[in-house]
Amino acid sequence: MKFFLCVVGMVFIIEGIPYFLFPLKWKQMLLKVDEISESWLRILGLMSIVIGLFIVFLGKR
Repeated sequence: MKFFLCVVGMVFIIEGIPYFLFPLKWKQMLLKVDEISESWLRILGLMSIVIGLFIVFLGKR
């Protein structure tokens, strides 16, 4: 459980860095996300899940 909490904490840190360093760029990028079709966003989400599972697999190996 300690390892899991460390991983979750690291995810928050890594996710927060761009928002902290480049808030204006993030706002502009999020406005562009509205222009992307839902099907493409689903594909990107699925690709992220598969890559994440692969990384976890490599870490557990």
